[in-house]
Amino acid sequence: MKVLLVGVGGVGEAIAAIAKPRQWLEQMVLADYNLKRAEEVQKKLGDATRFLVEFVDANKQENIEALAKKYNVDLIMNAVDPIFNPQIFDAAYAVGAKYMDMAMTLSSPHPSDPFHKPGVKLGDYQFAKAKDWEGKGLLALVGIGVEPGMADVFARYAQDYLFDEIEEIGIRDGANLVIDGYEFAPSFSIWTTIEECLNPPIIWEQDKGWFTTAPFSEPEVFDFPGGIGKVEVVNVEHEEVLLVPRWVKTKRVTFKYGLGDQFIGVLKTLHALGLDKKEKINVKGVQVSPRDVVAACLPDPAHLGDKMHGKTCAGTWVKGIKDGQPREVYLYQVADNQECMQAWGCQAVVAQTAFSAVIAMDLIEHGIWNGAGVLGPEAFDPLPFMDRMADYGFPYGIKEMTKSAVIAS
Repeated sequence: MKVLLVGVGGVGEAIAAIAKPRQWLEQMVLADYNLKRAEEVQKKLGDATRFLVEFVDANKQENIEALAKKYNVDLIMNAVDPIFNPQIFDAAYAVGAKYMDMAMTLSSPHPSDPFHKPGVKLGDYQFAKAKDWEGKGLLALVGIGVEPGMADVFARYAQDYLFDEIEEIGIRDGANLVIDGYEFAPSFSIWTTIEECLNPPIIWEQDKGWFTTAPFSEPEVFDFPGGIGKVEVVNVEHEEVLLVPRWVKTKRVTFKYGLGDQFIGVLKTLHALGLDKKEKINVKGVQVSPRDVVAACLPDPAHLGDKMHGKTCAGTWVKGIKDGQPREVYLYQVADNQECMQAWGCQAVVAQTAFSAVIAMDLIEHGIWNGAGVLGPEAFDPLPFMDRMADYGFPYGIKEMTKSAVIAS
Protein backbone atom coordinates (compact mmCIF):
# COMPACT_ATOMS: atom_id res chain seq x y z
CA MET A 1 0.00 0.00 0.00
CA LYS A 2 1.15 3.50 -0.85
CA VAL A 3 -0.12 6.16 1.56
CA LEU A 4 -0.12 9.94 1.42
CA LEU A 5 -0.08 11.05 5.05
CA VAL A 6 -1.33 14.64 5.21
CA GLY A 7 -0.13 16.03 8.54
CA VAL A 8 2.93 14.89 10.47
CA GLY A 9 2.11 16.22 13.93
CA GLY A 10 1.97 13.99 16.97
CA VAL A 11 -0.67 11.61 15.59
CA GLY A 12 0.87 11.61 12.11
CA GLU A 13 4.24 10.63 13.55
CA ALA A 14 2.61 7.87 15.59
CA ILE A 15 0.83 6.51 12.49
CA ALA A 16 4.14 6.32 10.66
CA ALA A 17 5.96 4.73 13.61
CA ILE A 18 3.29 2.07 14.18
CA ALA A 19 3.05 1.29 10.45
CA LYS A 20 6.83 1.11 9.90
CA PRO A 21 7.33 -2.58 10.87
CA ARG A 22 4.46 -3.75 8.65
CA GLN A 23 5.49 -5.32 5.36
CA TRP A 24 2.20 -4.41 3.67
CA LEU A 25 3.24 -0.74 3.79
CA GLU A 26 5.18 -0.12 0.58
CA GLN A 27 5.57 3.63 0.94
CA MET A 28 4.31 6.52 3.05
CA VAL A 29 4.69 10.16 2.02
CA LEU A 30 5.13 12.40 5.06
CA ALA A 31 3.49 15.62 3.90
CA ASP A 32 3.26 18.69 6.10
CA TYR A 33 3.19 22.47 5.88
CA ASN A 34 6.15 22.46 8.30
CA LEU A 35 8.79 20.71 6.20
CA LYS A 36 11.28 20.65 9.08
CA ARG A 37 8.79 18.74 11.19
CA ALA A 38 8.32 16.14 8.44
CA GLU A 39 12.11 15.80 8.11
CA GLU A 40 12.41 15.38 11.89
CA VAL A 41 9.96 12.47 11.81
CA GLN A 42 11.68 10.92 8.78
CA LYS A 43 14.99 11.04 10.65
CA LYS A 44 13.45 9.38 13.72
CA LEU A 45 12.01 6.62 11.53
CA GLY A 46 15.41 6.03 9.94
CA ASP A 47 14.00 4.89 6.60
CA ALA A 48 14.16 7.55 3.89
CA THR A 49 13.35 5.00 1.19
CA ARG A 50 9.87 4.06 2.41
CA PHE A 51 9.11 7.35 4.21
CA LEU A 52 9.44 10.31 1.87
CA VAL A 53 9.07 13.98 2.79
CA GLU A 54 7.00 16.56 0.93
CA PHE A 55 5.63 20.04 1.57
CA VAL A 56 1.86 20.35 1.42
CA ASP A 57 -0.60 23.16 2.00
CA ALA A 58 -3.65 21.25 3.24
CA ASN A 59 -5.80 24.29 2.53
CA LYS A 60 -5.21 23.83 -1.21
CA GLN A 61 -6.92 20.84 -2.77
CA GLU A 62 -4.71 21.05 -5.84
CA ASN A 63 -1.58 20.56 -3.68
CA ILE A 64 -2.98 17.34 -2.24
CA GLU A 65 -4.09 16.06 -5.64
CA ALA A 66 -0.66 16.76 -7.12
CA LEU A 67 1.13 14.74 -4.43
CA ALA A 68 -1.36 11.87 -4.68
CA LYS A 69 -0.75 11.68 -8.44
CA LYS A 70 3.03 12.11 -8.12
CA TYR A 71 3.31 9.04 -5.90
CA ASN A 72 0.34 7.13 -7.31
CA VAL A 73 -0.99 6.54 -3.80
CA ASP A 74 -3.67 4.05 -2.91
CA LEU A 75 -4.93 5.94 0.14
CA ILE A 76 -4.89 9.48 1.52
CA MET A 77 -4.68 9.55 5.31
CA ASN A 78 -5.94 12.80 6.81
CA ALA A 79 -4.02 13.57 10.03
CA VAL A 80 -4.49 17.34 10.29
CA ASP A 81 -7.03 19.48 12.12
CA PRO A 82 -10.51 18.88 10.71
CA ILE A 83 -10.82 22.40 9.35
CA PHE A 84 -8.97 21.01 6.31
CA ASN A 85 -11.19 17.94 5.86
CA PRO A 86 -13.25 19.12 2.85
CA GLN A 87 -10.18 19.81 0.73
CA ILE A 88 -8.49 16.50 1.57
CA PHE A 89 -11.70 14.50 1.26
CA ASP A 90 -12.50 16.05 -2.12
CA ALA A 91 -8.92 15.59 -3.33
CA ALA A 92 -9.10 11.85 -2.66
CA TYR A 93 -12.34 11.61 -4.61
CA ALA A 94 -10.92 13.61 -7.50
CA VAL A 95 -7.83 11.41 -7.92
CA GLY A 96 -9.62 8.12 -7.20
CA ALA A 97 -7.80 7.27 -3.96
CA LYS A 98 -9.27 5.75 -0.83
CA TYR A 99 -9.67 8.21 2.04
CA MET A 100 -9.41 7.95 5.83
CA ASP A 101 -9.68 10.46 8.64
CA MET A 102 -9.89 10.44 12.42
CA ALA A 103 -12.30 13.37 12.78
CA MET A 104 -15.11 14.28 10.40
CA THR A 105 -15.97 17.61 8.80
CA LEU A 106 -16.87 20.31 11.29
CA SER A 107 -20.24 21.28 12.67
CA SER A 108 -21.92 24.68 12.94
CA PRO A 109 -24.28 25.45 15.84
CA HIS A 110 -27.95 26.05 15.21
CA PRO A 111 -28.34 29.82 14.58
CA SER A 112 -31.19 30.40 17.05
CA ASP A 113 -31.37 27.41 19.43
CA PRO A 114 -27.84 25.92 19.67
CA PHE A 115 -28.33 24.07 22.98
CA HIS A 116 -31.39 22.12 21.84
CA LYS A 117 -31.19 21.75 18.07
CA PRO A 118 -28.24 20.76 15.88
CA GLY A 119 -27.25 23.00 13.01
CA VAL A 120 -24.75 21.53 10.55
CA LYS A 121 -23.67 18.25 12.15
CA LEU A 122 -20.23 16.66 12.21
CA GLY A 123 -19.74 14.78 8.95
CA ASP A 124 -22.76 16.28 7.17
CA TYR A 125 -20.52 17.50 4.35
CA GLN A 126 -19.08 14.03 3.85
CA PHE A 127 -22.30 12.03 4.15
CA ALA A 128 -23.95 14.36 1.64
CA LYS A 129 -21.44 13.06 -0.92
CA ALA A 130 -21.79 9.37 -0.03
CA LYS A 131 -23.69 8.52 -3.22
CA ASP A 132 -20.92 10.06 -5.33
CA TRP A 133 -18.33 7.88 -3.61
CA GLU A 134 -20.54 4.82 -4.02
CA GLY A 135 -21.02 5.57 -7.69
CA LYS A 136 -17.28 5.78 -8.20
CA GLY A 137 -16.67 2.57 -6.22
CA LEU A 138 -14.44 4.45 -3.76
CA LEU A 139 -14.18 4.05 0.00
CA ALA A 140 -14.04 6.96 2.44
CA LEU A 141 -13.58 5.51 5.92
CA VAL A 142 -14.37 8.35 8.30
CA GLY A 143 -13.72 8.58 12.03
CA ILE A 144 -11.09 5.86 12.35
CA GLY A 145 -8.93 7.03 15.25
CA VAL A 146 -9.46 5.81 18.78
CA GLU A 147 -12.54 7.93 19.54
CA PRO A 148 -14.08 7.87 17.03
CA GLY A 149 -12.71 4.65 15.59
CA MET A 150 -11.90 1.89 18.04
CA ALA A 151 -14.85 2.95 20.20
CA ASP A 152 -17.18 2.51 17.21
CA VAL A 153 -15.75 -0.94 16.48
CA PHE A 154 -16.53 -1.84 20.10
CA ALA A 155 -20.12 -0.64 19.65
CA ARG A 156 -20.59 -2.92 16.65
CA TYR A 157 -18.98 -5.82 18.55
CA ALA A 158 -21.35 -5.29 21.48
CA GLN A 159 -24.35 -5.43 19.15
CA ASP A 160 -23.14 -8.52 17.29
CA TYR A 161 -21.78 -10.59 20.18
CA LEU A 162 -22.64 -9.28 23.65
CA PHE A 163 -26.27 -8.10 23.67
CA ASP A 164 -29.70 -9.09 22.41
CA GLU A 165 -31.01 -5.56 22.90
CA ILE A 166 -29.07 -2.35 23.58
CA GLU A 167 -30.54 0.49 25.61
CA GLU A 168 -27.61 2.90 25.60
CA ILE A 169 -24.11 3.23 24.19
CA GLY A 170 -21.89 5.77 25.88
CA ILE A 171 -18.31 6.51 24.91
CA ARG A 172 -16.34 7.23 28.09
CA ASP A 173 -12.80 8.64 28.09
CA GLY A 174 -10.65 9.31 31.17
CA ALA A 175 -7.00 9.52 32.20
CA ASN A 176 -4.63 10.16 35.09
CA LEU A 177 -1.91 11.72 32.94
CA VAL A 178 0.35 14.36 34.48
CA ILE A 179 2.64 16.65 32.46
CA ASP A 180 5.66 17.92 34.38
CA GLY A 181 6.55 21.59 34.23
CA TYR A 182 3.30 22.95 32.78
CA GLU A 183 0.31 24.47 34.51
CA PHE A 184 -1.78 23.90 31.36
CA ALA A 185 -0.59 21.66 28.52
CA PRO A 186 -3.16 19.66 26.53
CA SER A 187 -1.94 16.24 25.42
CA PHE A 188 -3.82 16.58 22.12
CA SER A 189 -4.33 19.32 19.54
CA ILE A 190 -5.71 22.35 21.40
CA TRP A 191 -7.38 23.45 18.14
CA THR A 192 -9.43 20.24 18.05
CA THR A 193 -9.93 20.23 21.82
CA ILE A 194 -11.50 23.70 21.75
CA GLU A 195 -13.72 22.69 18.84
CA GLU A 196 -15.18 19.58 20.43
CA CYS A 197 -15.39 20.89 24.00
CA LEU A 198 -16.98 24.30 23.41
CA ASN A 199 -19.43 23.32 20.67
CA PRO A 200 -22.86 22.18 21.87
CA PRO A 201 -22.57 18.43 22.66
CA ILE A 202 -24.80 16.22 20.57
CA ILE A 203 -26.91 13.30 21.85
CA TRP A 204 -28.92 10.74 19.92
CA GLU A 205 -32.14 9.11 21.10
CA GLN A 206 -34.32 6.69 19.20
CA ASP A 207 -37.49 8.75 19.63
CA LYS A 208 -35.92 12.19 19.16
CA GLY A 209 -33.05 11.70 16.75
CA TRP A 210 -30.08 14.04 17.20
CA PHE A 211 -30.33 16.98 19.60
CA THR A 212 -27.90 19.19 21.48
CA THR A 213 -27.27 20.26 25.05
CA ALA A 214 -25.03 22.72 26.89
CA PRO A 215 -21.24 22.16 27.00
CA PHE A 216 -20.01 20.14 30.00
CA SER A 217 -23.56 19.00 30.86
CA GLU A 218 -24.76 15.84 32.65
CA PRO A 219 -21.64 15.22 34.78
CA GLU A 220 -21.21 11.72 36.14
CA VAL A 221 -18.40 9.79 37.80
CA PHE A 222 -17.12 6.82 35.83
CA ASP A 223 -14.79 4.18 37.29
CA PHE A 224 -12.03 3.58 34.72
CA PRO A 225 -9.88 0.43 34.68
CA GLY A 226 -6.10 0.20 34.57
CA GLY A 227 -5.61 1.91 37.91
CA ILE A 228 -7.07 5.22 36.71
CA GLY A 229 -10.14 4.97 38.93
CA LYS A 230 -13.09 7.31 39.28
CA VAL A 231 -13.11 10.37 37.04
CA GLU A 232 -15.89 12.90 36.47
CA VAL A 233 -16.93 12.95 32.81
CA VAL A 234 -19.15 15.44 30.96
CA ASN A 235 -20.92 15.71 27.62
CA VAL A 236 -18.69 16.74 24.72
CA GLU A 237 -19.42 16.97 20.99
CA HIS A 238 -17.98 13.90 19.26
CA GLU A 239 -18.35 11.88 16.07
CA GLU A 240 -19.44 8.60 17.65
CA VAL A 241 -22.86 10.06 18.38
CA LEU A 242 -23.23 10.78 14.65
CA LEU A 243 -21.82 7.44 13.52
CA VAL A 244 -23.04 4.71 15.89
CA PRO A 245 -26.82 5.08 15.25
CA ARG A 246 -26.30 4.64 11.50
CA TRP A 247 -25.20 1.01 11.91
CA VAL A 248 -25.90 -0.07 15.50
CA LYS A 249 -29.40 -0.47 16.93
CA THR A 250 -29.67 1.29 20.28
CA LYS A 251 -32.00 3.68 22.09
CA ARG A 252 -29.42 6.29 23.10
CA VAL A 253 -25.85 7.37 22.29
CA THR A 254 -23.67 9.81 24.24
CA PHE A 255 -20.02 10.84 24.50
CA LYS A 256 -18.50 11.94 27.81
CA TYR A 257 -14.94 13.03 28.46
CA GLY A 258 -12.99 13.42 31.70
CA LEU A 259 -11.69 16.99 31.50
CA GLY A 260 -11.32 18.13 35.11
CA ASP A 261 -12.32 21.43 36.70
CA GLN A 262 -9.10 23.25 35.78
CA PHE A 263 -9.29 22.26 32.12
CA ILE A 264 -12.96 23.23 31.89
CA GLY A 265 -12.16 26.53 33.58
CA VAL A 266 -9.47 27.36 31.04
CA LEU A 267 -11.79 26.50 28.15
CA LYS A 268 -14.56 28.68 29.58
CA THR A 269 -12.09 31.56 29.96
CA LEU A 270 -10.90 31.20 26.37
CA HIS A 271 -14.53 31.30 25.23
CA ALA A 272 -15.34 34.33 27.40
CA LEU A 273 -12.42 36.23 25.89
CA GLY A 274 -13.21 35.17 22.33
CA LEU A 275 -9.92 33.31 22.05
CA ASP A 276 -11.69 30.19 20.82
CA LYS A 277 -12.77 31.84 17.57
CA LYS A 278 -11.58 30.44 14.24
CA GLU A 279 -12.38 33.57 12.24
CA LYS A 280 -9.42 35.87 11.64
CA ILE A 281 -9.25 39.29 13.22
CA ASN A 282 -7.08 42.33 12.53
CA VAL A 283 -4.19 42.69 15.00
CA LYS A 284 -2.08 45.73 14.13
CA GLY A 285 -2.54 45.12 10.42
CA VAL A 286 -2.11 41.35 10.57
CA GLN A 287 -4.98 38.90 10.07
CA VAL A 288 -4.82 36.16 12.70
CA SER A 289 -7.17 33.55 14.13
CA PRO A 290 -7.41 33.80 17.94
CA ARG A 291 -7.50 30.02 18.19
CA ASP A 292 -4.31 29.74 16.17
CA VAL A 293 -2.64 32.19 18.57
CA VAL A 294 -3.69 30.03 21.55
CA ALA A 295 -2.30 26.95 19.82
CA ALA A 296 0.98 28.72 19.11
CA CYS A 297 1.35 29.73 22.76
CA LEU A 298 1.01 26.18 24.07
CA PRO A 299 3.59 23.39 23.90
CA ASP A 300 3.40 21.00 20.96
CA PRO A 301 1.72 17.77 22.16
CA ALA A 302 4.10 15.81 19.93
CA HIS A 303 7.03 16.86 22.14
CA LEU A 304 5.49 16.29 25.57
CA GLY A 305 6.01 12.55 25.83
CA ASP A 306 9.12 12.62 28.00
CA LYS A 307 7.34 14.93 30.47
CA MET A 308 4.14 12.85 30.71
CA HIS A 309 3.31 10.19 33.28
CA GLY A 310 0.29 7.97 33.70
CA LYS A 311 -2.32 6.25 31.58
CA THR A 312 -5.23 7.12 29.34
CA CYS A 313 -8.32 5.00 28.80
CA ALA A 314 -10.72 5.06 25.87
CA GLY A 315 -13.76 2.86 25.60
CA THR A 316 -17.40 2.11 25.05
CA TRP A 317 -19.92 1.57 27.83
CA VAL A 318 -22.95 -0.45 26.78
CA LYS A 319 -26.17 -1.11 28.69
CA GLY A 320 -28.86 -3.54 27.56
CA ILE A 321 -30.32 -7.03 27.74
CA LYS A 322 -28.66 -10.43 27.23
CA ASP A 323 -30.60 -13.69 27.58
CA GLY A 324 -33.45 -11.82 29.24
CA GLN A 325 -31.22 -10.28 31.92
CA PRO A 326 -29.85 -6.74 32.33
CA ARG A 327 -26.20 -6.36 31.37
CA GLU A 328 -23.65 -3.55 31.38
CA VAL A 329 -20.12 -3.78 30.02
CA TYR A 330 -17.24 -1.43 29.28
CA LEU A 331 -15.01 -2.35 26.34
CA TYR A 332 -11.78 -0.40 26.61
CA GLN A 333 -8.14 0.14 25.80
CA VAL A 334 -5.65 1.54 28.32
CA ALA A 335 -2.43 3.10 27.01
CA ASP A 336 0.50 3.65 29.37
CA ASN A 337 2.64 6.65 28.43
CA GLN A 338 5.95 5.07 29.41
CA GLU A 339 5.21 1.97 27.36
CA CYS A 340 4.20 4.03 24.33
CA MET A 341 7.37 6.12 24.54
CA GLN A 342 9.50 2.97 24.74
CA ALA A 343 7.73 1.24 21.85
CA TRP A 344 7.25 4.08 19.37
CA GLY A 345 8.83 7.21 20.78
CA CYS A 346 5.37 8.81 20.92
CA GLN A 347 3.26 9.84 23.89
CA ALA A 348 0.23 7.78 24.88
CA VAL A 349 -2.61 10.00 23.66
CA VAL A 350 -1.31 10.36 20.10
CA ALA A 351 -0.21 6.71 19.90
CA GLN A 352 -3.60 5.50 21.09
CA THR A 353 -5.27 7.75 18.51
CA ALA A 354 -3.04 6.47 15.70
CA PHE A 355 -3.10 2.69 16.00
CA SER A 356 -6.68 2.23 14.78
CA ALA A 357 -5.89 3.99 11.52
CA VAL A 358 -2.94 1.67 10.92
CA ILE A 359 -5.02 -1.46 11.63
CA ALA A 360 -7.68 -0.15 9.23
CA MET A 361 -5.02 0.30 6.53
CA ASP A 362 -3.94 -3.30 7.14
CA LEU A 363 -7.51 -4.59 6.82
CA ILE A 364 -8.19 -2.54 3.68
CA GLU A 365 -4.94 -3.59 2.04
CA HIS A 366 -5.74 -7.25 2.60
CA GLY A 367 -9.33 -6.94 1.38
CA ILE A 368 -10.81 -7.80 4.78
CA TRP A 369 -12.54 -4.45 5.13
CA ASN A 370 -13.91 -3.28 1.81
CA GLY A 371 -16.79 -1.24 0.54
CA ALA A 372 -17.74 1.90 -1.31
CA GLY A 373 -19.21 5.16 -0.09
CA VAL A 374 -18.74 7.15 3.09
CA LEU A 375 -18.62 4.58 5.88
CA GLY A 376 -17.87 4.61 9.58
CA PRO A 377 -16.01 1.84 11.45
CA GLU A 378 -19.37 0.35 12.52
CA ALA A 379 -20.04 -0.67 8.93
CA PHE A 380 -17.41 -3.42 9.08
CA ASP A 381 -16.87 -6.76 10.83
CA PRO A 382 -15.32 -5.85 14.22
CA LEU A 383 -13.53 -9.16 14.84
CA PRO A 384 -10.58 -8.76 12.44
CA PHE A 385 -9.86 -5.35 13.95
CA MET A 386 -10.07 -6.53 17.55
CA ASP A 387 -8.05 -9.66 16.78
CA ARG A 388 -5.18 -7.42 15.63
CA MET A 389 -5.18 -5.01 18.56
CA ALA A 390 -2.82 -6.96 20.82
CA ASP A 391 -0.41 -7.65 17.95
CA TYR A 392 -0.24 -3.91 17.30
CA GLY A 393 0.52 -3.26 20.98
CA PHE A 394 -2.92 -2.04 22.08
CA PRO A 395 -4.83 -4.96 23.63
CA TYR A 396 -8.44 -4.41 24.60
CA GLY A 397 -10.29 -5.37 27.76
CA ILE A 398 -13.93 -6.00 28.69
CA LYS A 399 -15.13 -5.01 32.14
CA GLU A 400 -18.42 -6.41 33.35
CA MET A 401 -20.36 -3.64 35.12
CA THR A 402 -23.80 -5.18 35.56
CA LYS A 403 -24.03 -4.78 39.34
CA SER A 404 -22.32 -1.40 39.74
CA ALA A 405 -21.75 0.86 36.78
CA VAL A 406 -21.99 4.62 36.85
CA ILE A 407 -22.25 6.69 40.02
CA ALA A 408 -24.03 10.03 39.71
CA SER A 409 -21.98 12.95 40.97
